[in-house]
Amino acid sequence: QVPVLQTNNGPGLTGLMTIAAHLVRQARKDQLLGSTAEEKAVVQQWLEYRVTRVNGGSSKEDTRTILKDLNMHLEDKVYLAGNIFTLADILMYYGLHHIMVDLTVQEKEKYLNVSRWFNHIQHYPGVRQHLSSVVFIKNRLYTNAH
Repeated sequence: QVPVLQTNNGPGLTGLMTIAAHLVRQARKDQLLGSTAEEKAVVQQWLEYRVTRVNGGSSKEDTRTILKDLNMHLEDKVYLAGNIFTLADILMYYGLHHIMVDLTVQEKEKYLNVSRWFNHIQHYPGVRQHLSSVVFIKNRLYTNAH
């Protein structure tokens, strides 16, 4: 189901990315869309990924692929677009919340970079809203030692 935003002036807006970008501009928070051309492209890429892969993915295999992709991407980054908090982080957080809530402690450890990023985003001021807080343990259950 595709979201629709009815505006007072003009036709309604359709689609998650379109509505979100419109609201960001209306709030004069354009930095959430990226500052440089490269950041803007990366934000768009992750918003597209959110709509095409996360919204579309429903099987266990889809979920594993999404978490694996994100885990690799976040290996050396604080946020999806590198070192800046963007709309991509917010919308991906909302898209993944139902998945992260159901992960076991072992699964959260398997996707450590995603867990670190998700925990960081859920504590970002104003992001979590009505969603439940996902608990992450601070101590690793397993070490790499054999």
